[in-house]
Parts: sequence; C-alpha cells; structure tokens
Amino acid sequence: MTDHELYMRLAIDEAKKAEVIGEVPIGAVLVKDGEVIASAHNLRETTQQPTAHAEVLAIQKASERLGTWRLCDCTLYVTLEPCPMCAGAIIQARVDTVVYGAADPKAGCAGTLMNLLQDGRFNHVAEVVPGVLAEECGALLTDFFRRLRKNK
Repeated sequence: MTDHELYMRLAIDEAKKAEVIGEVPIGAVLVKDGEVIASAHNLRETTQQPTAHAEVLAIQKASERLGTWRLCDCTLYVTLEPCPMCAGAIIQARVDTVVYGAADPKAGCAGTLMNLLQDGRFNHVAEVVPGVLAEECGALLTDFFRRLRKNK
C-alpha cells in the first residue's frame, strides 16, 4: 500500500462518519511531514452551512492546530475532487498537494470541469494527484445517493 492509499483510507473513514449522520459521504485528511494534522467530513446538513465541506473544515482545523493559515508542505487527501469553493480555499491556504479519489463531473475543479488548483494566474499552484482509490471513493457516493433515492 502506498502512502497515498494509506491516507486516502483515512479520508474514506472520515467519509463513512459523514454517512452515518446522513451527510454526503466525503472525507478529508491533511498531512504534514507524514503526520495527520487534521481530518474532517462533510457537515453541511448538520450545520446548515454551505461552507461546511470536508476540505474547508480540515483546512480550518489544520490552521488552528499549526497556528497559521499557510499550510505549505501539506498534502490534502479528499475522497471527492474539490469543488470551486474548496479549490479556492486550498489555493488560499497554500496547500502544496491535493490527492483525490473520485472525479466530480458536476463540480470538479481539480481537472474535470476546470483546474483551478493548477491555474498559473493564481498566486499559488498545487500539485494534483487524481484517482487514488477512485472506485472505492465513488462507490461510497453512488451507494449513498442510491439509498437516498430509494428511501424517498
């Protein structure tokens, strides 16, 4: 198992926590120097806050823990490709690398619809590693939405 797979499995664990409470199962883990410094899962429904995405919450926790908004030398692992808002937060936080699982054909801004994370017009560019444990990450979402539709 590679490091990327190891940390993505932790992000999947976070996604499963979201699913248990009825949230869309997306999880994120921030790593610096081989240490997990923050993890989070979606809480948008729970908090009724549109910004309560896993990536944003993990960035907030990491900034608080490190005492800085600059998350240089950090890698963000997330089960779903970041949306425009999360990509913006990643750029603003100066996260060096983003590793994601499933591509997002409806809102993906790390290469699918557009690639905000590697747009040289911004003052920060992140390395992007797509498709790590993509099938497993995608299945979490597919199964969740299938059950949601069935229960309606």
